[in-house]
Amino acid sequence: MRVLIATDTYPPDLSGSSFFADRLARGLAARGLDVHVVCASDTGPRTDVVRDGVALHRLRSVPLLIHPTVRFVPPPGVHGVLRRLVARVRPDVLHTQDHFTIGRAAVAAAVRSGIPVVATNHFMPDNLLPYLPRWLHAAVSWLAWRDFHRIYRHADHLTTPTRVAADLVARTGFEREVEPVSCGVDLSRFRTPAASATDPRMWARKELELPDLPTIAFVGRLDAEKRLDELIRALARITARVRAQLVLAGRGTRRAELERLACAEGVREHVHFLGFVPDEQLPAVYAAADVFAMPGVAELQSIATLEAMASGLPVVAADAVALPHLVSPGENGFLFTSGDVAGLAAVLTRILTSPELRDRMGAVSLAMASRHDQDRTLERFEEIYAAVSAGRGPAAKG
Repeated sequence: MRVLIATDTYPPDLSGSSFFADRLARGLAARGLDVHVVCASDTGPRTDVVRDGVALHRLRSVPLLIHPTVRFVPPPGVHGVLRRLVARVRPDVLHTQDHFTIGRAAVAAAVRSGIPVVATNHFMPDNLLPYLPRWLHAAVSWLAWRDFHRIYRHADHLTTPTRVAADLVARTGFEREVEPVSCGVDLSRFRTPAASATDPRMWARKELELPDLPTIAFVGRLDAEKRLDELIRALARITARVRAQLVLAGRGTRRAELERLACAEGVREHVHFLGFVPDEQLPAVYAAADVFAMPGVAELQSIATLEAMASGLPVVAADAVALPHLVSPGENGFLFTSGDVAGLAAVLTRILTSPELRDRMGAVSLAMASRHDQDRTLERFEEIYAAVSAGRGPAAKG
C-alpha cells in the first residue's frame, strides 16, 4: 500500500504533530508500506530525499516569525504543487495531519483525484492564541474551527489522539464521527537505559552532565501554553525543603524569559536548560528524572508524557484538556489546577521525598503506557487505510 502523509510540521520542527507524523511515517515504512511525506523544507529550498525508508517531498519554506521552532510554506502555488505530486505519487490513501497550507492543498488534490482521505486532528486554538492579542481570541478561535470544518468534512475517516480530543471537536459543531487513536509510544525504547548501567538514574545524569540530585523533568517546547513559569515558581518553594533540580529539554520562544524568572526566584542554579535534545538522547532525559511534570494547558494527548510513563516515571500534570486521560491521581501521579503553584509544589515535593511512592507510581505509569503501544497505533492506521482504500467508508474497529 502506498500512503502519502501530508503535514505542515515535520522534524526538525518541534511540535507533537511533527513528532507523531515522523514516527508514523517511519513505523509504517518499517511494516512494509510505501510511505511518502509532503512537508516543509527544513532548509528553505524544495528538495526530495529518502530517509529511513520514507520518501520526503519537502516544499519551499520560510521561518515562521511568531514561532521560530517551525517553518512555514507560503500558500501561493501550493495547490498546483500538490496536484502534480499526487498525480506523480498516486497514493492509495492520503493521510493529512492538519488543515493548514499543505494539509488543505493535499486534501483538495486527493478529492479531485478520487483518492480516499484519512484526517487526524492535532489542532486546538489554544496553541495559537497566546501569540495574539486577547481581544482577538474569541474571533480567531471561531474562525479556526470553521476552517477546520470546511477542510475535514472531505475526509473518509477522521481520528484524533484521545476521546477528550474527539469530544472537543464535537463541541465545535462538527457532526462527523471522530475516532480516538493514540499517538502511541515505543515501549522498549524508553526502558533501554535501565539495561545500560547498575544505576540508570546516576548513569543518565552523568551522561547529561547534571548534578546527582532529585530531578523534575519537562520535555517539550518552551512556549507560553506550556506554563513553565509555574514550574519554576514551584521549584522555588520545593528547594526551601528539598535540594532538587528542574531539567527543561527543548527550545522555544520563552527561554530567555524563563531564565530571567529563575534568577528572580533564586533558583537559576537549580534549573538546567538542555536546549534541543536529539531523539536518540531523549531516553536519557527521562532516565535522569525522579518525576515528570507537564503544566501545559493545550495538550490533546502529550507524547512527552507518554514517553515519561513508558520510562517508568510518576507524572504531575495540569488538570486540563486531555492530560487527565494519562494521570490517575494517587496511582501514577497527581493532577493540579493550573495556576496553583503551591499545589504543584506540594505534590512534586511529596514524590521527591518518598522513594517508595515514586517507585509505586512509576510502575503504574509503565503499566498504563502499555495500553499505548506504538504497534497498536500503526496496526490501527493500517486497518483504516485498507478500509477507505477499498471504498468501505469509515473503517470499523477490529
